[in-house]
Formats: sequence, structure tokens, C-alpha cells
Amino acid sequence: MDVPAPQGVLPARPVDFFERARALLTLDVPPGLSDPDLPPRRGDHDLDPVQRAIAAVRPIKPAAVLIPVVDHAEPTVLLTQRTAHLADHAGQVAFPGGKIDRSDVTPLAAALREAHEEIGLEEKYIQPIGYLDVYLTTRGYRIVPVLARVAPGFSLALNANEVETAFEVPLAFLMEAANHQQHSREWEGLTRTYYAMPFGERYIWGVTAGILRNLYERIYGG
Repeated sequence: MDVPAPQGVLPARPVDFFERARALLTLDVPPGLSDPDLPPRRGDHDLDPVQRAIAAVRPIKPAAVLIPVVDHAEPTVLLTQRTAHLADHAGQVAFPGGKIDRSDVTPLAAALREAHEEIGLEEKYIQPIGYLDVYLTTRGYRIVPVLARVAPGFSLALNANEVETAFEVPLAFLMEAANHQQHSREWEGLTRTYYAMPFGERYIWGVTAGILRNLYERIYGG
């Protein structure tokens, strides 16, 4: 089922995206990453409030992802498509990222490490801007998204065990509210409603689309 997303919010203007992001975001770790008494406000329960209770009973799994916005004349977001043989989220479109290890000093450190391990993106090209809200998934992951400006000219080396391909999507497309569709499907006997942003042959949905929706709302006041 496809349902248009709510309208009435500001349109995206990529030319001032980085300026707005720097003014609105910080690298202070957002609340709710590991406190069991403080469930994150954002997550898979955004469109399905009942999912909050389902997620709350699972062990907390802190994670971090990088939102790499490539600073082209028309900015793009660098995304990956996971390999088909993975146990979790096989074949899905995702941000570079993963679990926060004990050796990771901050969620930012985890996101940078995972981006290098998964796609070979070197830190010298990355300028961190700030954290979005912690995103809670129905499997208990508490994900800290890290928005970053990425200088063009990088080369990638994909980890074939985790990533099938990497590709870029125009930021203007992802920050346009009209492209934030609401889809639904059956999951473990329940009907789940989630954000989806289909782009050509790429089906951007679930956690990735939910985080992009949060980015849109944080930067453009949705």
C-alpha cells in the first residue's frame, strides 16, 4: 500500500544544506543510546506506535551509521546495498555502519571505522557535522546517525562479504517530502507501516528511509 507522506513542511534547498546542518546539529552524543529507561523518540515506531513496546523488550544494541553527503555542485548521499547472503537485512539499501565496539571512543569513531571497513572510505575525505536523533529498531538496535560532508575525489574498496555495491542518490531527491512515501507489509503477523523512497531500481526503505526522514525534519523543520 502506498500512501503519500504528510505535507506542509519546508522544501529542501541543497545549496544551503551544509550551512543549516552545522547550525542545527552538534557532536554531543544524543540521549537514549544505552539507557534502558530512556527509549529513543525516533525509530521504527514513528509510523507504528505499537512497535515501541516490541522493541523495548529486546536487548539494547548500540550502533552507529555514517550519512555521507558528497559535496558535489548538486550534493548526493552515498549509500550501499548489502550482499544477499547476510543474516540481517540481506540485499537492503543501507548507510555504512554497524555495532559500536568497546574500542570505539564515540559513535562517530564507530561510524568512521565501519565506513572504512565496509566501503574503504578514507577519513581524510570526511568532515563530521553532527548527530541526528537515536533511531530505535524493532530488533533492539539503537542507531546513532552521523551526518558528514564528504569531499569528492575519493575511491572506494568494497568489502565483498558485506557490500554488493555503493551508489549515490541526489540529496535534493531524498530531501523532498513528496518522495517520502508510506508503505506497509506483513511482518511477524503484524502490518508494518514504514517510510520508503524508491529511486529508480533502488528501493530505499525501513531504517534507512526513516533516518533520512529524520534528517529532513531536523534540517528543514518538518
